[in-house]
Amino acid sequence: MRIPFMQPRQREFAVGPLTASDLAALAAIHREDFARPWSEEEFHGLLTQDTVFGFTVREVGHGQEAPAGFVLARLVAGEGEILTVAVARASRRQGLGWQLMDAVLRDLHARRAEALFLEVDESNAAALALYRRLGFLQVGRRANYYANARGPAGGALVMRRDLR
Repeated sequence: MRIPFMQPRQREFAVGPLTASDLAALAAIHREDFARPWSEEEFHGLLTQDTVFGFTVREVGHGQEAPAGFVLARLVAGEGEILTVAVARASRRQGLGWQLMDAVLRDLHARRAEALFLEVDESNAAALALYRRLGFLQVGRRANYYANARGPAGGALVMRRDLR
């Protein structure tokens, strides 16, 4: 007797603008990975600034589910900066970080920004691989930048991507 093999359903996600109704979800996702996570109030304070914008990624076909990930960025005087980006642990390894970064890059390109900067934990191999695939180059290093609950603070690599 043959038992048919059923492929698991591929999860589908869509990127959209980040809104104030997402604040609790942003704080929850941020808590998963940062030794000093941002609160709902801190996210709210950032989102009220004219220069700050962001995107969320949500699973398609499940109503208004909480975001599976998000990116928050700033644009000032032609230069963009990634303030933070995070994907929920349950939704990782599905290309969501790439989708979020692509949304920021497209938005900044449309606004004619000249460059995009970010800082990344030098021990975060997955994030470094993503940023390098997206064309970011290391332009600096900040020692003891990221707090670590399990040991000494880690260094951050400063990365830049030219957009022109």
